[in-house]
Amino acid sequence: MKTKMIFYALLFTCALQAQTKVWFDTDLMIGMPDKTAREVDDGITLIMALKQPQIDIVGISSITYVDYSYDIIQKLLKWHHKGESIPVYKGSPKADDLGVENDATRALYQALKKEKLTILALGPMTNIATLIQNHPDIIPQIEKISICAARTPGQVFNPGNGKLNVFDYNYELDNASMNVLLESSIPLVFAGYEPSSYTHIGNIDLASLDQNEEADKWLFDIVQPWMENNEKYFGVRGFIPFDCSTLGVITHPDYFTYYKDIPIKVNYKKNDALEIQPTTPYKNFLEVSYQFKSKKKVDYAIRALQGFEEKILETLSVKK
Repeated sequence: MKTKMIFYALLFTCALQAQTKVWFDTDLMIGMPDKTAREVDDGITLIMALKQPQIDIVGISSITYVDYSYDIIQKLLKWHHKGESIPVYKGSPKADDLGVENDATRALYQALKKEKLTILALGPMTNIATLIQNHPDIIPQIEKISICAARTPGQVFNPGNGKLNVFDYNYELDNASMNVLLESSIPLVFAGYEPSSYTHIGNIDLASLDQNEEADKWLFDIVQPWMENNEKYFGVRGFIPFDCSTLGVITHPDYFTYYKDIPIKVNYKKNDALEIQPTTPYKNFLEVSYQFKSKKKVDYAIRALQGFEEKILETLSVKK
């Protein structure tokens, strides 16, 4: 018995030592009151991240809607994080002020001075690019950045049954900041629409949530308007949890297939999302291909493998 206890203690110690130190940068909008329901995947990804023993979140920063998201992040931390408190910082309010320091960029700089970190980037790149542009000395402290953006040539962002194409929001809202990352030496991994399109969450999938638990009931209720929105615009009741893949390539890398060291490039092409961008006939596309002649090479997640969706649902049901 004593030998077993020592063995499990060693396993626990090794697990702690193997933790990836992560900074979580998010444009969280879940539940935000608006004319229409807003995306829920950032909130779900944060809940999932807080329950992952293989990562240690050292700080959380927001981008766009920073006042609203600050309160929601605090609510999620109260429900799902029982350990040492995680500091939360407000970043760029509109993702249009590259180079302007804010609480988030200053805090991230100080955190990186203490230790190397992996950055999880779920929104536009403004906070991170501002840090890199203003403090290039800190670049060696960034292990890598996992980003929800980019595509392979010809890949349309069509999260339903063909009714409507959407655009590469995180890239297009601030492509100047993305360019800063692409010009840096930082290792980048992209996991956005393409791998996430192999996962889909509906009411049946969320049946494992405990309706008697305040946190679970809140999550179940708050995703319903988003599901209705998806049914209206995409013909499918449910949603693709985009940002869960961006986290998944850090926490569950074996559940994805990749293009490794693939060139990435910005191409100016005909807009494939004219339904929602009617005044933009042409635009920049952030694309990866082994045919491109580009100095910058990245890792690109192509597909979430069978079992990853189950990992998302299992994690959401974990009680801490």
